[in-house]
Amino acid sequence: MTKKKTINCLLSRINNKLTNYKFTINTHNLQCQRLTRQSATQNTNFAFCTIIRNLQNYLRTYKPEIMYTKSDLKQFKRRGIKPEQIENQLENFKQGFDFVQIQDAATINNGIDGLNDEQKADEFIRIFEERMNSLKIVKMVPASGSASRMFKTLNTFFNTYTGSDEDYLKFRQDKEPGSIFSFFEKLKEFPFYPHLKEALYKDRLDLDKLLWKNQLIEILEYILTPKGLNYNATPKGLIDFHIYRDHIRTAVEEHLVEAALYANDGKEAHIHFTVSEEHIGKFKALLKSVLKNYQKEFNLKYDITYSVQSPATDTVSLDTEGNLVRDNEGNIVFRPGGHGALIHNLNDLKEDLIFIKNIDNVAPDRSKADTVKYKKILAGVLLKTQNQIFNYMKILSKKNSITDENLNEIEQYIYNHLGYKPKEGLVHADRKERVAYLKQLLDRPLRVCGMVKNEGEPGGGPFWVEDHEHATRLMIVESAQVNLKDRNQKKIFTQSTHFNPVDIVCSTYNYKGKKYDLTKYIDNTQGFITSKSLAGKDIKVQELPGLWNGAMANWNTIFVEVPLSTFTPVKTVFDLLRFEHRNVFKVE
Repeated sequence: MTKKKTINCLLSRINNKLTNYKFTINTHNLQCQRLTRQSATQNTNFAFCTIIRNLQNYLRTYKPEIMYTKSDLKQFKRRGIKPEQIENQLENFKQGFDFVQIQDAATINNGIDGLNDEQKADEFIRIFEERMNSLKIVKMVPASGSASRMFKTLNTFFNTYTGSDEDYLKFRQDKEPGSIFSFFEKLKEFPFYPHLKEALYKDRLDLDKLLWKNQLIEILEYILTPKGLNYNATPKGLIDFHIYRDHIRTAVEEHLVEAALYANDGKEAHIHFTVSEEHIGKFKALLKSVLKNYQKEFNLKYDITYSVQSPATDTVSLDTEGNLVRDNEGNIVFRPGGHGALIHNLNDLKEDLIFIKNIDNVAPDRSKADTVKYKKILAGVLLKTQNQIFNYMKILSKKNSITDENLNEIEQYIYNHLGYKPKEGLVHADRKERVAYLKQLLDRPLRVCGMVKNEGEPGGGPFWVEDHEHATRLMIVESAQVNLKDRNQKKIFTQSTHFNPVDIVCSTYNYKGKKYDLTKYIDNTQGFITSKSLAGKDIKVQELPGLWNGAMANWNTIFVEVPLSTFTPVKTVFDLLRFEHRNVFKVE
């Protein structure tokens, strides 16, 4: 092969690789291309060898993950994603995220307010109740999660049980709580039992006979698949949670009841659900069928709104070789960026006061009193704090009348009440600098978070954390954010006494009535990289800073202890049998 043909062959291979790709050619490669053209007409072995080596190196070091096809660019446009976002995500994979440096566990009187004084608690309730009819209030419920994790044990059995004597013996031997045996033994006590019977009856099947004949897979099929209840493809919010004498309530309906009890202005209850796009129709259909009953019961109208997690917040994944994960058609596989993406949904809400509570953390009516009481307390704490902040901001805005006493008082208030400790040896050059410093600390979104005593629940907890300015701030931190291999960090983490139940009240307006742009208060360094599986292959995935973690890292934060009775999540189907969810103990 001639020199010219050799070079053209290599160039053709490069062009084939780069077909339909948008990329940036660096200076070296530009020079390489120029030398290539020159060498095609030059009879010098040195030039030829240099060009061949350069072209071969280019082919060898080619990285598809930093190049995008025309199809990729269309995909980005549809999702509202800029290529730079993907580059940032790839850089995060490369560099990783630093661990959060926790300085101390937040405990009672060290970052967490105890509220043991009933008189004080009543004052906060009064503050909220006096203002609730004049405020725009909304209850925000993250409800996009599916129920597949809730039924994990059932699915494992459904996919592995063969009906053999050996399998049946194993099934009979394990009678521990949370076992498949215990599930079928207590099947009649689950709130979805009546609807399961109905689904079977439509196909002329009798549930009692199926149980007697140990036709376990057939029963599970009617629970998990489209043949019956289809709970594998049903959002957790639409699962039957509680039995009442004359009806059954889903998790969504329990939130409707809660909204009527504290998220209303006397005439209308406001509730906002964040849902997945594929399920929004199911939510609307259920609520349409039940809304009149609840409006009549509470003598209120309901203002119900929905939003979906923006596709612009989805993230890419990498395979074990560090390449972008693509599907069989060559499209980039995007995954939801975690609940941190919901900061954008929260940012779109215009209400004065926003309650946040997870979809599965609900209780039946007999146990709602504590929930309602402490929701009002948290809101009262926020309103009292907000009023004080606004007064201080007005003082700081009057430059000519500020006194040293004013500044000392404001400074102490921030350090005592707003979850912030200054870095050691902080000195301000002059009064102007001190005023600016205090204003930027006060002028932030505000949240009050309920904290329950840690009873071994997995998840985040309250800590004093070193921020970027080397000061210390109150934050909710997940275990994945902490380097537990570091003895000191592990020691601090294990000293935590409380747990984050996602019981939050927010204010997102400043003292002038202008809404904060919540995206400006995200700490983007607090993302996660975890390992997952896709189609049987290991992949690395990236999650955005969590909604109540990094996404709210730069908010002013107050932690208040709330009782365990306010924290009743349903993580697995067996949780529905816990005492706090047993409203009626026998299904008629």
